[in-house]
Amino acid sequence: MDFLSFGGKLAGSRESQAMKDANLQSASARSAGGEAVCRPAFWSAGAHAAAQALGTGSDGLTSAQAEQQLARCGPNVLRGKSEPALIVEFLARFRNPLVLVLLAASGISALTGEEASFLITGLIVVASVTLDFFQEYRAGQAAERLSESVTVRAKVLRNGRETSIAATTVVPGDVIVVAAGDLVPADSVLIEAKDLFVNQSLLTGESFPAEKRAQTPTGASTDPSCASNALFMGTSIISGTGKALVCRTGRSSELGEIGEALGRRAPPTAFEHGTRQFGMLIMRLTVLLVLFVLLVNTLLHRPLLESFLFAIALAVGLTPELLPMIVSVTLSRGALRMAQHEVIVKHLPAIHNLGSMDVLCTDKTGTLTEARIRLERHVNVAGQDSVEVLHLAFLNSFFETGLRSPLDAAILEHQEIDVSAWRKIDEVPFDFERRRVSVLVDDGQHRRLVVKGAPEDILGLSTHCADDSGQLQCLDEQTLARAMAVHDLLAADGFRVLGIAWRDVATEHIHARIDDETELTLAGFAAFLDPPKAGAAAALAALQASGVSVKVVTGDNELVTRHVCAELGLAISGVLLGSEIENLDDPALLARVERVNAFCRVTPAQKNRVILALKAGGHTVGYLGDGVNDAPSLHSADVGISVDSAVDVAKAAAEMILLRHDLGVLHEGVIEGRRTFGNIMKYIMMGTSSNFGNMFSMAGATLFLPFLPMLPVQVLLNNLLYDISEVPIPLDRVDDDYLAQPRHWDMNFIRNFMLAIGPVSSLFDFLTFAALIVLFQAGEGLFRTGWFIESIATQVLVIFVIRTRGAALHSRPNPMLALASLAVVALAFVLPFTPAAAHLGFVAPPPQFFVFVALMTALYLCAVEIVKRAFYRRFGHGPTAS
Repeated sequence: MDFLSFGGKLAGSRESQAMKDANLQSASARSAGGEAVCRPAFWSAGAHAAAQALGTGSDGLTSAQAEQQLARCGPNVLRGKSEPALIVEFLARFRNPLVLVLLAASGISALTGEEASFLITGLIVVASVTLDFFQEYRAGQAAERLSESVTVRAKVLRNGRETSIAATTVVPGDVIVVAAGDLVPADSVLIEAKDLFVNQSLLTGESFPAEKRAQTPTGASTDPSCASNALFMGTSIISGTGKALVCRTGRSSELGEIGEALGRRAPPTAFEHGTRQFGMLIMRLTVLLVLFVLLVNTLLHRPLLESFLFAIALAVGLTPELLPMIVSVTLSRGALRMAQHEVIVKHLPAIHNLGSMDVLCTDKTGTLTEARIRLERHVNVAGQDSVEVLHLAFLNSFFETGLRSPLDAAILEHQEIDVSAWRKIDEVPFDFERRRVSVLVDDGQHRRLVVKGAPEDILGLSTHCADDSGQLQCLDEQTLARAMAVHDLLAADGFRVLGIAWRDVATEHIHARIDDETELTLAGFAAFLDPPKAGAAAALAALQASGVSVKVVTGDNELVTRHVCAELGLAISGVLLGSEIENLDDPALLARVERVNAFCRVTPAQKNRVILALKAGGHTVGYLGDGVNDAPSLHSADVGISVDSAVDVAKAAAEMILLRHDLGVLHEGVIEGRRTFGNIMKYIMMGTSSNFGNMFSMAGATLFLPFLPMLPVQVLLNNLLYDISEVPIPLDRVDDDYLAQPRHWDMNFIRNFMLAIGPVSSLFDFLTFAALIVLFQAGEGLFRTGWFIESIATQVLVIFVIRTRGAALHSRPNPMLALASLAVVALAFVLPFTPAAAHLGFVAPPPQFFVFVALMTALYLCAVEIVKRAFYRRFGHGPTAS
């Protein structure tokens, strides 16, 4: 687990209390840098003592010192990446129980004098394992390279200068610089802090931000929640700025001690749940078939070893042993194609979830709009342009040191405002519950609290306003109504509005507090324009045409949201305000979210409730966000999507990163996700239809044949050749109609498909049995050879029918898939005439048999096509997202 992967767990904190308990009970022993300062609590001695012990200073390390520390302490990861030698990884593939049974059985064959059976069985097993290993290894390497391209970074002082480095290369002795939106890369003690608030719920279980100061706390507490001068790995900066000395990294950090808790698997995704269900279905069928074959052969007094080998070979034939490889290769190819569309996938199964997504929740700013915000108006309560409003807004944004937004940047573009006479005294940083920020400033004559925030909150806290002449007056109902009308008019025109207010305080007032934000004087409103993106309307239409409903979840008010959505052609089906969500319990919210597609004035916690309610309603939910406030929703969604310019905590919580903040790119990713899932389903459908039918036929044939219908080695060879023909499936194209709707696992659909197509395969197998016995008077050798050839031909070539929901002749397969399938069938036809035939138990069939096989194969493919079309008419065109 590297820094990027553990950061993604931060937002949800679903195990935070368990982690807190584990932390409080953890041992104090550690293994990396900083031991001299860090027993029992590295923060207790303060930054100066820590710097002395680590041999560094407030300017940080030199590049040479950092390299030495990295070599000594290792990378800054919670668990080192397990990178065994290729030979070790290869040998690990033989831990598969069926592989072990086959190898044991082949060993028994050698001991009983069946050297040929031993050699051939061993070679087939090794070839199958090798094929699986190298394909999956290459896929994993490609996925790893993509994931590394969006690693979280940290700002450190190196050689006395601030520089950005990969968080995994931070070492003890580094001095880190943090600001709002950053993930803390390592356990550190503060050197400087200014209005610094940290979310450390991952470590302590406390949901409220903790204020951090550079002063060393009194006492010797070892509880991280009491370490007011320390920052801990994996926590996130909510507001303010700071500089800290790194004392512990990686496994020697507080999180490293509770790594077992972090290492617990997250709840299975829809993709993992689907593959598990499929595996259970195949396992049940395999066990039943093997027990049936063993019972029949025992009752017929056939050789025990040969019967056992045949039963195991049948189990191998039924087991989709290539499924892990097909999944890995298909997902990795999907990730590579998505990278070409500027979408980086951090977690491969997220590709399936993106294809299954039927609801996309997105913020408005920067996603539906350009995020190039301009301050267009600054007006008083009467709607008149006001320089005083601009001056107060500039004062607030200029001295604010917490979580700055694009609105602050737009205000600060007005460089004509002179605030040189003012100095900052204190600040109450912005948070997403209060939705405002206050700065306490002084110009020598006035000590003034300047407040900027959500208009409805500022109006509710104001008791006075200035009249047209600048004189203060009470904010009575009439004046309040006039101010609200000005606000509503601006919002209706598409402006994003902030309320601006102030309050004079006594000169001895040196600390700004939330309690000071009362009895304010309303100055007016600052109005910002953020135009809709040029391509957003087309992207929204494309998503909705593809079966993905878009829901806007924003902190803006209803009027602004309606205006932007109208310009984008997104019809509003209903609006739900944050104040209404607050009064709804979960069942009531579940009922409302289905009918509503605009959620306005919502807090981060309310955003998360909306996501969870949609998931509870059976939807596969995607969330697109890039801010600190989006991290919980990114974690809770089925697929969290962020952008490369997002804050660290958002990128860490997301599973996909858009290199271009554009819904059009996201739509391309959705289609790629469906294409990837479609190719995986082709292998699933093959494995549960013709392959199952052939194995069922083999088991059934044991009831009336006086000999085994195929030798165990022939069954294994049949399975190996079939697997080779399926390897190019990840390259295949997917029909447009399949890409038109979200797709998800549906085991009932898969089972019904198996029950529809499998019997067709078995029917033609039994017709082949009859023809071999009656028409060709086949003995053991010819029967096994003839059925082997017919089995390969039908089992492999049926991919051209099953791979498409439409007419097989109207959908072209990938050339590599066609070439591999035809080559495997040709090899099956040629094998009986090669020197290997005697060792494999084959004999040369008469020429007329190949005419018969060609006819039977053509009839079989036609029959499957007819049954397939009837199946899709009854059950629809495959599993879609509900």
